[in-house]
Amino acid sequence: MQGETPPDVEFTKVSKRFGEVVALDGVDLSVARGAFYSFLGPSGCGKTTSLRLIAGFEQPSDGEVRIAGQSVVGVPPHRRPVNMVFQHYALFPHLNVADNIAYGLRQQLPRPAKAEIARRVGETLELVRLPGYEKRRVWELSGGQQQRVALARALINRPTVLLLDEPLAALDRKLRREMQIELQTLQREVGITFVLVTHDQEEALSMSDRICIMRAGRIVQIGTPSDLYDQPVNSYVADFVGKSNFFPGTVEQVNGVAAVVRCSVAAMQGRMTEGSDRLAPGEAAVIALRPELIELRRPQEAAEAAARGVVKNRIFLGEHTEYLVATEGLGDVLSLVSKHVEATRGGFQPGDEVQVAWPPGSALALRKN
Repeated sequence: MQGETPPDVEFTKVSKRFGEVVALDGVDLSVARGAFYSFLGPSGCGKTTSLRLIAGFEQPSDGEVRIAGQSVVGVPPHRRPVNMVFQHYALFPHLNVADNIAYGLRQQLPRPAKAEIARRVGETLELVRLPGYEKRRVWELSGGQQQRVALARALINRPTVLLLDEPLAALDRKLRREMQIELQTLQREVGITFVLVTHDQEEALSMSDRICIMRAGRIVQIGTPSDLYDQPVNSYVADFVGKSNFFPGTVEQVNGVAAVVRCSVAAMQGRMTEGSDRLAPGEAAVIALRPELIELRRPQEAAEAAARGVVKNRIFLGEHTEYLVATEGLGDVLSLVSKHVEATRGGFQPGDEVQVAWPPGSALALRKN
């Protein structure tokens, strides 16, 4: 449609082969301007190849790659309106912070004046919250500060798209959580499209507007973090995004958006999710339940329960406690109980007998993939 803003990144039937290996297989995707978009998946799924195709480090075997509406097939990396932050930052140890950040500006023709470079370096350091660090050496910085310098170096050229290749992998857990918030805030402030590659589901869920789940070179599902968590299209997505309990079986009947799955000892009903392929009687399927929806009750509580069991393991994780319950009918069941619930109702210890229950409508019936 005329006047419509083109997406900042677009793949049309993109495939990439390395000899006999198919790294990407006919991928179509669109990244809207100003989005925080993540590729998520296990090693070898095609996410890094996708990033390298956007950056120009690889060229597609088939299909079209566009940035801001313009084809970039055959265009080398230095001529694309993108910059990249690498996993290990790739900072120059012989240069100070200011010279690291200004490196890209100094490669431009014509080169900006020294005063202009100094001004933009100062502005960018303010943006990443490191004012006054111009003269510091790389080895004098913490891991988080080095990551911010790498971001500043990538942002100073004002790219259309900023590519992030596992940028937080080298940080410890606490600093990684802090930098997730920093990155999300920074992306909103600068308004540049961020494209992130990660295998860390927490990282993708906490920062992204949209996530692309990949498997064996193909897209399995694209959606918002809440869509992928609450409406997975199959068991692969439900297993990769968050934790789930899976009870495998065979579909007995389908009633509208619900399916009855015959598991090892019982028939269980689950809701089919939006966007998933409809299940049919006779198909292999799983009933999936998120562990935070599993409620543990004491045996004497007068309430309908799905199963009875014995607490097998208890792990205290601060904001919640993780229980593994061995049941006769369902096998091992994982339950996450919040600290508030434990404080109100009391906790359990290994060996305690419990009832296992969950709210009506919380179970999902998914294709086994």
